[in-house]
Amino acid sequence: MLRQTIIACVMLLSLLLPGSSWAASTFCFADVQAKAQDLARKDWTDAPAAPEFLVKLNYAEWSGIRYRKEKAVWADEGLPFNLEFFHQGLYYDRPVKMHIVDDSGVSDIAFDPSLFQYGSEKLAHLAAEAGGLDFAGFRIHFPLNNAEYRDEIAIFLGASYFRALAKGNHYGIYARGLALDTASPQGEEFPYFREFWVVKPLPEDTSITVFALMDSPRMAGAYRFVITPGAPTEMDVKCALFTRNGSPNYQKLGLAPLTSMFFYGEETNGRPDEYRPEVHNSDGLLYVDGEDQWFWSPVANPKRLAVNTFPLSNPRGFGLMQRDCSFSSYQDLNARYDLRPSLWVEPQGDWGNGSLNLVEIPTDDELHDNIVVFWCPDKPHSGDPGQPAEELRYPDMQMYSWKLFWQQPGASRHEKGKVVSTRVSRSADTITFHIDFAGKALASLPADTGLSSIVETPEPVPLLEKKLTRNPVTEGWRLEFKVRLPKEEGVIQSLMAARKGPLMLRFRALLKKGENLPDPLTETWVCDWQVQPK
Repeated sequence: MLRQTIIACVMLLSLLLPGSSWAASTFCFADVQAKAQDLARKDWTDAPAAPEFLVKLNYAEWSGIRYRKEKAVWADEGLPFNLEFFHQGLYYDRPVKMHIVDDSGVSDIAFDPSLFQYGSEKLAHLAAEAGGLDFAGFRIHFPLNNAEYRDEIAIFLGASYFRALAKGNHYGIYARGLALDTASPQGEEFPYFREFWVVKPLPEDTSITVFALMDSPRMAGAYRFVITPGAPTEMDVKCALFTRNGSPNYQKLGLAPLTSMFFYGEETNGRPDEYRPEVHNSDGLLYVDGEDQWFWSPVANPKRLAVNTFPLSNPRGFGLMQRDCSFSSYQDLNARYDLRPSLWVEPQGDWGNGSLNLVEIPTDDELHDNIVVFWCPDKPHSGDPGQPAEELRYPDMQMYSWKLFWQQPGASRHEKGKVVSTRVSRSADTITFHIDFAGKALASLPADTGLSSIVETPEPVPLLEKKLTRNPVTEGWRLEFKVRLPKEEGVIQSLMAARKGPLMLRFRALLKKGENLPDPLTETWVCDWQVQPK
């Protein structure tokens, strides 16, 4: 029966997967599922770390180890894709096994120091003598921007991190396979991809398929990525998750996690010692609920760790966006933050009840990612009802599917008016929010259209005044409202004690056409303001 189920899965995948002509007869997602379940039934065993001389390399030394381009997999075969590999070292100390799937079956890609150019003869000698080394990850090349050159379009490197590029973009935001107990008291666990299988593409293929085996002390998983470069670059992601020894002992299971950087933005009006007005890879969280209501939450670099949750049952989509795509907002000729991609997640099937989590970590520089977003289910998910009944099943498996869209900065996901800027001015305990809404839905309105604004403030924060003004520059509207924060130390302390952490005050605002029409013209702006005791 087991053999029949696997055969049925193989036959079905041969019809469904782009770029999978070889995989259909030799290897499929069910094979990775079986490996993941086998791992989860065993005690955790970590992979051996790289030798000390590699771990102690600084970034310049490690990045100076270059894969020889002439050694790229499929470099001379006239295929649209080819592969290059990363060397172990620095943070990337775990070995990663690499395999190719083609018409002859599954073959290993053996590590060999001769595949790399080392930054020094001493380092090359140490690597040749070390023995037992392996790859740390890999990258995929494809003629994304023109037909004459294969651009690097995706990287899988470090834990379960990966990232990709859309046409004309620079690298920025990361995705991950899984987040476990992010910002939880018991500490975060970082599952890692320990093994990859890359399906050899055909000459006419515009997509490439990657299978991955994930492992960690508390969970193992099987993944499939179907990657289609373009504008946007799309990834179809599917995973099957198994808790180790069948007993979940995590607090937060973070699905489709995104990791980005926000140092400072427009709301702080720059920094005294900086010429750049803004520095960030993403400037806000966008999400849509099951009723087609859209929400925008600007991200922040807080003084203390902030964990914000948004109830979101059966999510239809969420993402960290680089909405501001104007060079003048950044003025950085090297980093080109205006070309960093937005990343949108589109869940497939019914994910059930849960919440969207936004974690903001304080940072003093732009080198470290400090923004994390993931969806957290209320209870384990037994499977994806959208998958074929013939597919191999396990009683202790959770299965999820989603699509990732690495899209152009500034690209919109909907037709409503959107938040294009959030600025803040403060005087003592009084704060004024200045929010600009713009977009086609607002620009097309007649000049005499009567608009109204809805502003919600939390207890015990009174709304002192609000004003809505037409903005002829953006062809949108500017909403300004003023609130008074609690200044009594006892009130702040009691609210913090009830929350068991920093006091977060949630403000909401949107624009409507008339007071009684139910549908808003714009996204709902949602801002969590962190209050610190004096």
